[in-house]
Amino acid sequence: MSPRHRRRWAPGGTAAPGGTVAAPAGYNGRRIWPAVAVAVPLGVAVLLRPTWAYQALVFALTAVFAAYLIRHLVFLTAALRPGPTGPDDRPGHTPSVTVLVPCHNEAKVVDGLTAALAALDYPAHLLEVVFVDDRSVDGTGDLLERAAAGHPGWRVLRRAENAVGGKSAALNDALRLARGEVVVVFDADHQPAPDCLRELLRPFADPRVAAVQGRCVVRNARDSLVARLVAIDYLCGYLVNMAGRDRVFGLPAYGGANCAVRADVLRELGGWNVDSVTEDTDLSLRIWLRGHRIGYAEHAVDHELAVTSLGAYYRQRYRWARGHQQVCRDYRRPLLRSSRLRVVEKIEATLFLYVFHVPVLCVLAVLLAGVTMTVPDLPSAGPLWAVAPLMAAGPVLEVGGGLLRAGARRRELLPLLLFPALFVVSMLLCTRAMLDAWAGSRYAWVKTERTALDPNTLVPADRATRDRQPVATAA
Repeated sequence: MSPRHRRRWAPGGTAAPGGTVAAPAGYNGRRIWPAVAVAVPLGVAVLLRPTWAYQALVFALTAVFAAYLIRHLVFLTAALRPGPTGPDDRPGHTPSVTVLVPCHNEAKVVDGLTAALAALDYPAHLLEVVFVDDRSVDGTGDLLERAAAGHPGWRVLRRAENAVGGKSAALNDALRLARGEVVVVFDADHQPAPDCLRELLRPFADPRVAAVQGRCVVRNARDSLVARLVAIDYLCGYLVNMAGRDRVFGLPAYGGANCAVRADVLRELGGWNVDSVTEDTDLSLRIWLRGHRIGYAEHAVDHELAVTSLGAYYRQRYRWARGHQQVCRDYRRPLLRSSRLRVVEKIEATLFLYVFHVPVLCVLAVLLAGVTMTVPDLPSAGPLWAVAPLMAAGPVLEVGGGLLRAGARRRELLPLLLFPALFVVSMLLCTRAMLDAWAGSRYAWVKTERTALDPNTLVPADRATRDRQPVATAA
């Protein structure tokens, strides 16, 4: 890899104070060259051969939309294929584990988290928990200290007020204290099921597996319509998309929470990338490029809070889009040049990298439709207009597949009608994320807003009730 990539991987990197992520290395003032590289040839082609340029653009968009439509259908087919419905039957694997929990102003939710961690079914002598109080000002640190006082294997790391960086930097600080063979990360609003760790660690019985992702379920879907839609989106993401990627390509991604990674591999990779606002996607690419595998433990269930307002949804997904697009820019060339991935794996990983670019292409397709209606001499865009509706149907089918796998009732299918509107929001935020990145603007980490819940109310612990929990919360 290039020196730039090696530098970005080092822990304790160049995050600016206050959690603001500096523009990636290689930026020089306003980074507009990608836009120029696209706009200039396209502008020349439009001036010299407008019909040819139009047809080429229609063909390119049609090809991209068709590729992602096929990908959706492949995942859906694989996820709906009959398979094991009970717990993972692989032999149990019980290495020493360090659970890391970064916390920044999480007083509303940490009591529920600590109660869930105390209920984990895992040998106490093999488990340590490190909470990171990342400069909280709402009493989070004191709550963590009180919780840790009754557990010998728990400790609290308080970051200094002048510490820099966000979640990645906090995790890197905690990694220095970790003694476990495997590092597990939970966010502060999460409540893992009692057997979550045991299920999450089973795939590590395969020495090729360097990291494992569990399944996250939304537990506050009744709080608002937005939270309900996010809950259904999670069913799609974990029961169809992640399951399909695992069954077809063996390439599930590391998701950043309810996930585990071998400590020696993580240290070898330099920890989490503090220059990325989606450190999970960044780590996934580095693991793949080193020739390691990521496993998926569908029965390692963890319950988390979803955003409850459209504004919070926009800010959260903008961060995801901004970070994912940055990871795409950083790793697309090393990915294609890698000798450790098969061709089919490179294709899937590339489609995964560009997934937050597809809504931008949808914006381009809408603009193209406007041009078609206003310029009568242009040829028909028949292929594009035939594929575009099917492309929109692909994600809806995935969502429906998630509801089907979760055993949803008919009335729970009604929110599907609102997903096209939510996709329009994605089109806007993904386009803004790309334009902001091209302009070289800095991005300040925006913490996800929490919903205050009764900290003493835990989600159901028994398996039968828990497996129905996704449907119940989405109702």
